[in-house]
Amino acid sequence: MDTTDAERAQAPAPAPADKARAFRALHDDARRHRAPLVLPNAWDTASARIVEAAGAPAIATTSAGVAWSLGVPDGDRLGRGRALDLIARIAAAVTVPVTADIESGYGDGPEDVAETVRGVVAAGAVGVNIEDATHGGPAPLRPAREQAARLTAARRAADAAGVPLFLNARIDTYLSAVGEDEEARLKETLERASVYVAAGADGIFVPGVAHPAAVRALAAGITAPLNVMAGPGAPPVAELGALGAARVSVGAGIAQAAHALVRAAARELLATGTYDTLAGGLDYGELNTLLGRG
Repeated sequence: MDTTDAERAQAPAPAPADKARAFRALHDDARRHRAPLVLPNAWDTASARIVEAAGAPAIATTSAGVAWSLGVPDGDRLGRGRALDLIARIAAAVTVPVTADIESGYGDGPEDVAETVRGVVAAGAVGVNIEDATHGGPAPLRPAREQAARLTAARRAADAAGVPLFLNARIDTYLSAVGEDEEARLKETLERASVYVAAGADGIFVPGVAHPAAVRALAAGITAPLNVMAGPGAPPVAELGALGAARVSVGAGIAQAAHALVRAAARELLATGTYDTLAGGLDYGELNTLLGRG
């Protein structure tokens, strides 16, 4: 017999530790079957519920989309408090596990990162992305050992809270074009991945790489699940899985597309007084019902 919405609403919510284990299992299954965990990134409660209703087994936030929705540029400009508030709202709005993009951890030192992770766990998320990029710093990336200390602090904070948080270490070598050439970039990425996994990372996220040969080399050289960021021009999900990627996300891509629609609709309305751009929008009743759930 199918479970009704009423029965689901009355069922006790899974404990955070159970959700965290379920999220880990999704990565294990992805690697075993070479079928990536696909995460269409959300940035607010509405987008999170829409993504969940579309069938996503988990929700990943996009730090850029979150920052833009709160009127702040991306790049470590959003304070910890506002970020955690948004994470809590999304985690409360969906039933699937939530993993949060927390940029570089919202703080200068390892203890700041630990404080952020404690807040993430309290907010109800069971995974995080932590990047090694520096925005406006003396170098595009933090030294690997310095970043490792931040990851270790995050790992210990989550473990102390009793939640097996999935710690996805983001390496920005490709996104920031670090290295003299592709060979040097690959070598630097693999070296950093090894250091980060030893520091407690459960997965490695390498945005900015989509060339099949590079994805295959990264997947073969990294012992943890590989997360890549896809978009127009990248290989399809199935091909990325065949190359060894265990997780595929789209970063701010969906948020960017949504904001492009806003601009196109506004320009059409103001320039021609017509409404063609609005065709194909979500049905009012459907969206209102979706947001009224729970």
